[in-house]
Amino acid sequence: LGATALLAGPALFWAAAEFGRRPAPGAYAAPGLQPVGPEAAREDLSTLLPALLLVVYDAFGRKDEAEIYDTLAVAAAGEALEKLYLERVGAMVGGGAETKQPIHGLHLVEAASELSGETFRVDARWQVFATVSHSVHVHVRRNTYRANLTIAPVEGAWKITDFELTDVDRQTAGEPVEVDLPWWN
Repeated sequence: LGATALLAGPALFWAAAEFGRRPAPGAYAAPGLQPVGPEAAREDLSTLLPALLLVVYDAFGRKDEAEIYDTLAVAAAGEALEKLYLERVGAMVGGGAETKQPIHGLHLVEAASELSGETFRVDARWQVFATVSHSVHVHVRRNTYRANLTIAPVEGAWKITDFELTDVDRQTAGEPVEVDLPWWN
């Protein structure tokens, strides 16, 4: 699987008109992506999974409960939607959501999947690059996550229908990240 890096931000979010198009039978849309069938989605998991995960991270950056739920519902459904929503709202209640954490990038490190009909199970590992702003300081964080996910078509779109986080590695948090600087630096 070729690793793909995607930059987060306003450019990643889809135009409502494009996302609302009706896909051909057996082809399903995902945020910012053209509708594809199960085999093509599985083969291009390095594009599909980051597109779904970035929507989850976008939802986690919101403060209003209705916005959190509605944003998550774009990329998740069923049990995964419930788990992810309760996790985010629980963090807000517990005081764990006081920092700002804009996502600058998401890099899919590896993913293995198994297709069954139009549903596939995925064992994935990805890194998230974010700037974390506390009340008194700012730092860059690069965490690596591993999860077992199920991705299936729901109401004409690819969505995460089950999400089990299996590992969080914060060992690279705060380590320098190599970036291309503009020519004037």
